[in-house]
Amino acid sequence: MKANLSRREFAGLLGLGFAWPFAARLGAKVAPKNFRIRTITAGLQLQNAVKLEHAEAAVTFLQRARTSFLAEGFEVQTLRIATQPLQEYLPNWMKTSSLQAIQALDRFAVDNEVMFSIGPVITGDDYHADFAAWAAELVQQTKNISFTVRVASPEHGIHHQTLRIAAEAIQAIAHATPGGDGNFRFAATAFVPSGTPFFPAAYFSQGNTFSIGLESPNLLSEAFRGALNLRQAKRQLKTDMEAAFGPVAELGRKLAQQARWRYLGIDVSPAPGLDASIGQAIEILSNAPFGSPSTLTACAAITDVLKDLSIEKCGYSGLMLPVLEDPVLAQRAAEGRYGISELLLYSSVCGTGLDVVPLPGDTPVDALAAVITDVAALATKYRKPLSARLFPVPGKRAGERVSFDNPYLTETVVLPLRVG
Repeated sequence: MKANLSRREFAGLLGLGFAWPFAARLGAKVAPKNFRIRTITAGLQLQNAVKLEHAEAAVTFLQRARTSFLAEGFEVQTLRIATQPLQEYLPNWMKTSSLQAIQALDRFAVDNEVMFSIGPVITGDDYHADFAAWAAELVQQTKNISFTVRVASPEHGIHHQTLRIAAEAIQAIAHATPGGDGNFRFAATAFVPSGTPFFPAAYFSQGNTFSIGLESPNLLSEAFRGALNLRQAKRQLKTDMEAAFGPVAELGRKLAQQARWRYLGIDVSPAPGLDASIGQAIEILSNAPFGSPSTLTACAAITDVLKDLSIEKCGYSGLMLPVLEDPVLAQRAAEGRYGISELLLYSSVCGTGLDVVPLPGDTPVDALAAVITDVAALATKYRKPLSARLFPVPGKRAGERVSFDNPYLTETVVLPLRVG
């Protein structure tokens, strides 16, 4: 039976919506800032999926960490836990009993108001004919569980068999969940390192570790306003980011020392939200609508700054361009200013790949696999973390408007995917 999500639960699924209730409950005075802590993500090393003592300890650590950040005036949106790859603690993950064990992990996550990643399910270049059906059932039977398959890695390059598995899963999940929304919790990943805090790609190869992800497009917009040229804009952004993120890193190191945990750093990717648009920041820098010829230059410039920050970084630490989560990106897509090819082009100089990209509901598996292959090829060529979180919308064709019963997604149009 499908798990029905309330709007609040769906907000939690997307990694949003918990900050202010927690702040009010704790009596914290959250000072206005031009960025937020999107997530504090703890690494969990499970021996099996039944014993949850270490998971309980991770929740305790995350709650204390959130309290400490709130006390310093930071807004903390979500707490998350991510494990090592699933096969390391559930080798027979296709069995019914294993699905029940994952459901128990999900209940634990829901009860403790955390998001939970079971890591990459398939890490090698293997084909599992039943994976798509299993993935669709997993999404239907859980609320807070995220997972991935690995389609490229430093050890093996492109995983050619896994590419099709990912495409089949995306299609199956799309048609098993309302509006295809289940694909928020699944992605095909390439070269994504351990310790990445953002979901659904997050996994950790060690326990008692944590990392931090940020929502910072408004900081970028402020840095770019008034800049006379690209060089000045980059210099101002670097200054502003290091000043803003330094206290976050300092508190992270302090928390690690107190708890005898390991702090892995900050994923400095400026993850957007409906009131914090990376599209707007790029347009301020380029002085043109997103998708114009100057967009590529702006994306590259921002990425240069992110890579040059003198703080401990982890994860993607690149530019996120999630079409459905950013009002400016969504508007420019509706205006026909860019498409899949342009997003892939931008990923070559920045990016985290293709993120929540709405596609026609009848997109064939072969076409989905081809798009994922392009993402895997880019990751392999440039040795950089990328992922594909594609969003076929059942019943929708290219150019048709699409909206969701979700306060954290905005309207746009389904992007065309030329086939043949």
